Amino acid sequence: MATQRKVLKLVTPEAARAVKQKLPPRYVGLDVHKRVVQACVMDGDGAVLQELRFDVSREGLTAFALNVLAPRDEVVVEASTNTWAVVELLRPHVARVVISNPLQTRAIALAKVKTDKIDARVLANLLRGGYIAEVWQPDGSTIELRRLTSRRARLTSQRTAIKNRLHALLAERLIKPPVERLFTVKGLKWLRELSLDPSGAEALASDLRLLDGLEAEIHALDHGLDMRGSTDPRLKLLLTLPGVDVYAAQTLLCTLGDVTRFRDADHAASYFGLCPSTRQSGSECRHGPITKAGRTQARWMMIQAAQSVFRHPGPLGAFARRLKRRKGHNIAVVATARKLVTIAYHMLMKNEPYRYAMPRATEAKLSGLRVRTSGVKRVGGVTKGVDPRSVRPGPPQRRVAPLSEVYSKEGLPPRGAITSGERRAIQQSGTRRFVESLDSEQFRPRATRAGSES
Repeated sequence: MATQRKVLKLVTPEAARAVKQKLPPRYVGLDVHKRVVQACVMDGDGAVLQELRFDVSREGLTAFALNVLAPRDEVVVEASTNTWAVVELLRPHVARVVISNPLQTRAIALAKVKTDKIDARVLANLLRGGYIAEVWQPDGSTIELRRLTSRRARLTSQRTAIKNRLHALLAERLIKPPVERLFTVKGLKWLRELSLDPSGAEALASDLRLLDGLEAEIHALDHGLDMRGSTDPRLKLLLTLPGVDVYAAQTLLCTLGDVTRFRDADHAASYFGLCPSTRQSGSECRHGPITKAGRTQARWMMIQAAQSVFRHPGPLGAFARRLKRRKGHNIAVVATARKLVTIAYHMLMKNEPYRYAMPRATEAKLSGLRVRTSGVKRVGGVTKGVDPRSVRPGPPQRRVAPLSEVYSKEGLPPRGAITSGERRAIQQSGTRRFVESLDSEQFRPRATRAGSES
């Protein structure tokens, strides 16, 4: 038999406020699902005052807030898909809204008898006793950035699935592409002109249409994220980290939120689930795989960023390569991802860019963001009309500015002083010459077109 849901009638805010002011403080547990909410209202002594069930909708939640809740009430909600919308509706009507971490609410997860009524009662009881594992509540801007980065990750995953289907389509027919990378301008042109059997041609055309649509959506979303990041000075700081692009930096920002809420860098890395699990009993202490707590997307993004750090000539790259020789590639990647998070924490806390970034690559990332968002290009090189060979004889060369000059041009704060501990680590890692080269300009051969005079 279907559960009968209680219908709440709206009353005027003035009348509701007059009634609420006479009510003592209470503790309200909400078991929120996609379609219904089970509520339990409990007083300070643990007595259940009211239990009701209503639809998950703006009208239902507003009616519940006006007719049931009081200004001095405390409400607890478990974190789920629609949590933030529920919290925003209820927050103006109560003293406090607490978001519970469902993975740590063991009284519910391990219960022998588990129903919506029991879950709501347990939440209210835990809130009353102060035993709720509370989730940090980000501001509206951080929530919106989380939604955008999550959507981009899902669209990127769908694009990858389509590309894999196209590779499988060719492999089933023993067709080898004439290009090394299939999804380039040349490779896509070959794909569109490829003649296949009727079913294969239909699948090819369908996947190419889906791919074009996804590329357009990702491009539009990227533009919005670029414009959003161009006004955030913290994003430019994180772009100086090796392996971190605009979208990895924004994922870092929306995951960390207010970095001052973390006690230290280790707690920030633990929030990403990149710390090893520990099992200790008596004299035994065992360390296992990483905890994988927190947002999966953020952890995946950091691991992807860490893949390119192995080619970096600085101390971070030396750390990754040394660990790879000792522990293997997979362990080294995860450890490097954790190192990226800890370094990002210190950079944001000190408002300082990365000290050992590669000047040319960092300048390309920062100028790329500037050009995409404002269209402003800085003119450099030799004055127009002047032969470059008369200024700098010899083969064509490209000037690489010192790292401090790159940061100054892009409006970043200066690098901090290298500590004695860092100097020892640089000496031991064999990267001293690279670190010293960051303070001087360099000239590197400029690539020439094939067939041109050398």
